[in-house]
Amino acid sequence: MFVRISSLALAALLVSGCANNSPVLGSKNISYGDTKAVETVTNEFGSTDLQMIAESMTRSLAQSGILQGRPVVQVYDVKNKTSEYIDTREITTSIKTQLMKTGAARFASDNNAMDSQVDQLKLQNQSGLYKKSTVAKTGNMIAAKYRLEGSISSIVKRSSDYKDVFYKFSLQLIDVESGLAEWMDEKEIRKTTER
Repeated sequence: MFVRISSLALAALLVSGCANNSPVLGSKNISYGDTKAVETVTNEFGSTDLQMIAESMTRSLAQSGILQGRPVVQVYDVKNKTSEYIDTREITTSIKTQLMKTGAARFASDNNAMDSQVDQLKLQNQSGLYKKSTVAKTGNMIAAKYRLEGSISSIVKRSSDYKDVFYKFSLQLIDVESGLAEWMDEKEIRKTTER
């Protein structure tokens, strides 16, 4: 009888153990949230601001009609003119990704990735490690028709009761050959905190 109960208990343990295929590790106070939900934890630059800027700029540029024929664009990092740390590379990456998804433009290696591009070409062409028929030829990179660059600035006002932060994001598309700005837009965000 004892052996039979033990066998049943063991079987129940095995079945219950197998039912939970993905264990949860860590704190019970942590949960996933909606990445598109409005985030208002502080009045500093946050994920909602980044998403609003990227969506607004992408929509404006794609609808401008300037990107006819999927031109090649070189993207420069957004200049941070605020008093706080903002990962401006994430802003440009989001804009670039959304534009790529629309199919409106193609992108040349940006100023940060150019060193890696040149290193790879040198490695393939000068190391002797690669089969000649598979080596990428030098002198075939496609030059950008446009340069996309921008900046983010802020004005911060404080009183004993309030803190007001005004962000202004500016972006422009410049024709590399002529130097003319072909498109420009701005996105403004205001965040106010009552103390």
